[in-house]
Amino acid sequence: MQLSIIIVNYNVQYFLEQCLYSVTRACKGIDTEIFVVDNNSTDGSKTFFSTKFSSVKFIWNTENVGFAKANNQALQLCSGKYILFLNPDTIIPEDCFSKCLAFAESTDNIGGLGIKMIDGTGNFLKESKRGFPSPFASLYKLSGLSNIFPNSSTFVKYYLGNLSSTENHEVDILSGAFMLAPKKVLDIVGSFDDTFFMYGEDIDLSYRIQKAGFKNYYFAESTIIHFKGESIGKTSSQYLRHFYGAMHLFVKKHYGFTRSALLYFFIRFLILIKALIALLNKSFISIPIAKKYRNDEKKRLIVADESDYNTVVELLKKAQIKLNITARIDVISSEKTNALGSLDGLPALAKRYAATEIIFCEKDISFKDIIAAVEKYAPLKIDYMFHASGSCSIIGSNNKNTNGIFIAAK
Repeated sequence: MQLSIIIVNYNVQYFLEQCLYSVTRACKGIDTEIFVVDNNSTDGSKTFFSTKFSSVKFIWNTENVGFAKANNQALQLCSGKYILFLNPDTIIPEDCFSKCLAFAESTDNIGGLGIKMIDGTGNFLKESKRGFPSPFASLYKLSGLSNIFPNSSTFVKYYLGNLSSTENHEVDILSGAFMLAPKKVLDIVGSFDDTFFMYGEDIDLSYRIQKAGFKNYYFAESTIIHFKGESIGKTSSQYLRHFYGAMHLFVKKHYGFTRSALLYFFIRFLILIKALIALLNKSFISIPIAKKYRNDEKKRLIVADESDYNTVVELLKKAQIKLNITARIDVISSEKTNALGSLDGLPALAKRYAATEIIFCEKDISFKDIIAAVEKYAPLKIDYMFHASGSCSIIGSNNKNTNGIFIAAK
């Protein structure tokens, strides 16, 4: 077994559906096993997946045991040479795993591998490559100095802003959204510390990998979409408790009071201030886990072949979504089709028809090309939605700081 993939699901059935379609495409030609651990979802995930993805091994927990513990459950069953911890709110290009495994096989002393990530609007996610959150790096981030001086090698150590996002680098910290590690390394250093319920466990594991003498890498030769925040919890109080609680736990575990008492207490004070500000911010109040698509006046274009275009239009109708200037874009230019135009002319077509949303349908166009198009056309400031051929949903996320949206017939 070359690769074992572990995905933890919590109330994001449609994001997981699209993720699994992309993952299974990327597994072709690789001896792979896929585990999904569901943390007692209440959105009907168990029923929804009862007849889907027969090759995937589902584990259904009767309580939410947290991200770290759920990953560790599946890890005990894995037999792959490499383990991939993957979030359900991701879309993977078809050649992603083969490229990552080739890099890992050719790199000496590799402990972990992260990847270039963009959000649902095509913008680079800074957490793709991170430095160790030392007391001073954390201080610069929490105080906002890293935002004031984004090009300073001193103040941007938390997100390694001085390193190019288009080149491979040795880094300190990997994101738990996509973390590939040799099984033999995890056998030595251990897996996630399950005292972290959610957040911080990836930083802790990355740090332990480095302490054991292995190297972590940021891999820029493949790009995935990470919608972010889809399993954060139902309310602001849950989010704040888990996120800032994890920060407190990491500070206590790895900084220690005796290393620098004044800095230690100052960082804890800044964490508390950040938590209070977030709590008072109205945008954090009663956030749903994944929002159903709001029926508004979107003007949309659909990148698809004719059959998938008709499928998506029917799905929109069943979901009672208004069809406002809904038209098809061909993947490649052809005079024989009834499309408005081709993907290469998307910017001009979007401007001409005042489009506010693009739906990408995977079939004639690959996940890899969809991801490349979203990244290329990020400056258009248009909303993007995604539909895998054969799926019964459409997903998207228009803001990395808020939850995504989905369209489904039911």
